[in-house]
Amino acid sequence: MTHKPEHTYHRPPPRRAAVQAVLLAGALTFSLTALMGIAPAIAASDYPHSPIRLVIPYPPGGPTDLVGRVAAASMEKVLKKPIVVENKPGASGMVGAAQVAKAAPDGYTLLTNASLQVINPSVYANVPYDSFNDFTPITQLVDVPLVLVVNSKLPVSNVAELIAYLKKTKSTINFGSAGNASSQHLSGELFKLKTGIPMQHVPYKGSAPALTDLMGGQIQLMFDSMPSAMPFITAGKLKALAVTTKKRSTSLPNVPTMQESGLDGYETSTWYGMWAPRDTPPEIVAKLSEAAQEVLKKPEIVAQYHRMGAEPVGSSPEAFKTYMRSEEKKWAEIVKLSGARAD
Repeated sequence: MTHKPEHTYHRPPPRRAAVQAVLLAGALTFSLTALMGIAPAIAASDYPHSPIRLVIPYPPGGPTDLVGRVAAASMEKVLKKPIVVENKPGASGMVGAAQVAKAAPDGYTLLTNASLQVINPSVYANVPYDSFNDFTPITQLVDVPLVLVVNSKLPVSNVAELIAYLKKTKSTINFGSAGNASSQHLSGELFKLKTGIPMQHVPYKGSAPALTDLMGGQIQLMFDSMPSAMPFITAGKLKALAVTTKKRSTSLPNVPTMQESGLDGYETSTWYGMWAPRDTPPEIVAKLSEAAQEVLKKPEIVAQYHRMGAEPVGSSPEAFKTYMRSEEKKWAEIVKLSGARAD
């Protein structure tokens, strides 16, 4: 008697097996793709769920630090999570910026830097990051005139008297800046071009130590950002001779512009922005930008920045990126004309 097996396995035809394998692979691929698409959205909706680190690549007390801390203190109230400021000075802002460029693109490490973010590549042969491709723009925070300041004891009261004084002096003329390639540095180089006065550039690791030496007489003049210079101007420790923008500053209405002072075509300013590492999810970038734009419209924040001599901006990521490109071109031309290089 022959017994039939209880279970009979029928091998599917080769073609059918191949089709089943393709369908299975497609289903798995679709599932993984869907999960990958959902994950950033979930992360963005939950963002932020822990403190955010804001790297400022200059010492405490300088303009970048002052601008960044005001923004951080305001934005953390909107985002409902602490924003912890970390000062990482060195190499004209490149030390701190490089740390952010290498950080995880999760929205928990951000950078606030000055316009030298787009100036450094024109001055330094080896910048340890790509100013555009290694960062994601969030917003331009503020725009700030520079102000030409001198020691209060210097016997001059305007730009014309300063030029005459500098041409008569037999000693070396030193001008300070917040660092190589900074807008302060290049504004001094432009002053040299316009006046023909030889001056020695003395770079510092931020405005604060440079201002200390200016008040101490180690350097003779400085083009500084108004947020850091204003307290010393108000206190009478420094003389403000001119602002570098086309129009006078509302914070110093009695101080003329460089053009009004006789230097035709002299116009510079500095600005401060916020960035995240490249590949930061767009949803997180949008949330950060919206928070920044919201606080930059608050009357009390506007007033606080105005007291520093800064004008709040609050641009979108796209508008900020376009502005960065235009600034890169402008400063590269000034670098070319002046021949400025890292000292």
